[in-house]
Amino acid sequence: MKRLIALAGTLLLCVAGFAQPKTTVTWKTEVQQKNDSLYTIVFTGKIADGFHTYGSIIDGGYPAGVIFSEENAAGYTPGEMHDLGEKQEYEGMMVYFDEIVLAQDVIAKDKNVKVKGELTWQSCNETSCFMPEYLEFEADLSKAAPASDQGTIKSSAPAKGFNWAIVIEAILWGFAALLTPCVFPMVPMTVSFFMKGSSTPAAGRFKASMYGLFIVLLYTVPISLIILITRIVGGDAVTADIFNWLATHWLPNIIFFIVFMLFAASFFGAFEIVLPSKLVNKSDKGADKGGLIGTFFMALTLVLVSFSCTGPIVGSVLIKATQGEFWEPMIAMLAFSLAFALPFTILAFFPSLLKNIPKSGGWLNSVKVVLGFVEVALGFKFLSVADQTYHWGLLDREVYLAIWIVVFTLLGLYLLGKLRFANDDKVDHITVKRLTLAIAVFSFVVYMIPGMFGAPLKALSGYLPPITTQDFVLGQNTVAASATAVRTEARQSEDEQSNKYGLHLPLGLHGYFTLDEGLEAAQKAGKPVFVDITGHGCVNCREMESRVWSDPRVLEILNNDYVIVALYTDDKQRLEEDEWITGETGKQLTTLGQVNSYIVRNKFAVNAQPNYALLTPEGELMVPVRGYDLDIQGFVDFLNSGLEKFAQYSR
Repeated sequence: MKRLIALAGTLLLCVAGFAQPKTTVTWKTEVQQKNDSLYTIVFTGKIADGFHTYGSIIDGGYPAGVIFSEENAAGYTPGEMHDLGEKQEYEGMMVYFDEIVLAQDVIAKDKNVKVKGELTWQSCNETSCFMPEYLEFEADLSKAAPASDQGTIKSSAPAKGFNWAIVIEAILWGFAALLTPCVFPMVPMTVSFFMKGSSTPAAGRFKASMYGLFIVLLYTVPISLIILITRIVGGDAVTADIFNWLATHWLPNIIFFIVFMLFAASFFGAFEIVLPSKLVNKSDKGADKGGLIGTFFMALTLVLVSFSCTGPIVGSVLIKATQGEFWEPMIAMLAFSLAFALPFTILAFFPSLLKNIPKSGGWLNSVKVVLGFVEVALGFKFLSVADQTYHWGLLDREVYLAIWIVVFTLLGLYLLGKLRFANDDKVDHITVKRLTLAIAVFSFVVYMIPGMFGAPLKALSGYLPPITTQDFVLGQNTVAASATAVRTEARQSEDEQSNKYGLHLPLGLHGYFTLDEGLEAAQKAGKPVFVDITGHGCVNCREMESRVWSDPRVLEILNNDYVIVALYTDDKQRLEEDEWITGETGKQLTTLGQVNSYIVRNKFAVNAQPNYALLTPEGELMVPVRGYDLDIQGFVDFLNSGLEKFAQYSR
């Protein structure tokens, strides 16, 4: 109906057509090749002054489109049209000014094909809309150039003002990042640090303010520098390598593990962490100013250890660095860090109140000891990341659980007064608060015990190693049992290549670990491809698998209707020399993770995990990539939308 109204309006308004220029848009056409069978015809149009035009997806007006000629039609299959470039809102609609870029996908097995057709569009000015216009074109696929920017076409359209939606989204994600599994546990560390804060409220408030400021600077300044390097060097490959190293390399993860163990030992009373005497003397003179060195390093610790959860947000912003306005990613990161730091600052604003409570020494030491136990438990997460990434086999799931069960059992006994440390006062009786905490801790221990025998423990999925590392499973009906069975059956399956890397999918699913192998299997099976962009150190990936993939509806679709490809972007296994590739910067990529990271950046234009993509057997993206989202029904709809697209593609 809207289109009929728009066309009727066009006929009525075209009385002003005598003022219409010969053409409202001057077009340039080129062909780009994305892969062996996928080509993109890119239409770049310069719009006449005073006019605007519509893309291919609009709520009203006349959409742009391509009418294909029947000539040579048997040699190719038309794909989707994509609107590229910068749109502006105009009278409630998103339209193009100055420049429009449209990309029409075409699938062809043989590149020696000429695609013929007509591009149609409509332009309007402030007073009227003109009749739809047409441009005949002929695209020779044999002359296709490689896709620009690693397969993602960008528009050279000038920016039309700052995109405030990015800032709002960054603020919302900054608050949401606080609720992720690897950020929320940092709250106790913050409290314990400011517990030793200044003796005056003013000094404490100053420390809290500087703590928040340091968090903002630690996020914004390095990211700004990285964006500059990325901009100069070209692409986001350098940036991706930095974040991947921090999140998955053994060295930073071992350092984080040691730091947590040292903090725990200090909380237990083994020693006091003090600065060198020269620095102490200087800090004594500047005590009223807030002890900025300690505050800075506390903020630095928070920023570093939270990368595995904030990575999807930071990665998405970095991708925007080469796509949008130059300053947008930096301002967006500033907005994210402000929202991320604000709750920590509020939490730490009055730490001296704890210290100034009369006769509270024993109670404060008890809090420190409790935090020490928590530090021990959380520290093993970093050791686990290195263990999974490098396949050391030190911390399988049941070993990890055994450590946590022992740690929290000892914590429960401490709360009941059965354990005492050097600086503890004798516990004559148990307070209601300690009893309540002890009940909660022992309940947590009881909850973890079934995990030793294969229970999924969904609430801890983000912390625990994958269930496929479980060596002992009781019974054959648990999810873990199914996954373990798959490990044996997969080695005996027809496609031994899928298991040559020693990697396994969760929940009894079977799949592949390189994109080429998965696409080849999909072509044989006649099924679409589900690409899981994941990592050993990805907390949110494990949570998605445990909370979303485990739903029977999701499992049924994945198991029956898709070929699954898990692309581990942080795996350190060295590939055979004939599998090495050269990255964007000229660096030779020799590990499975490096190669997968290159593919993910170049094919899907994402730089974070988890992300999920649905492809045709030829590797064409069917629907937009989906990220971390615990909405099960939304994930089911996502999978079904891919099946619907595949059904259309297969006709």
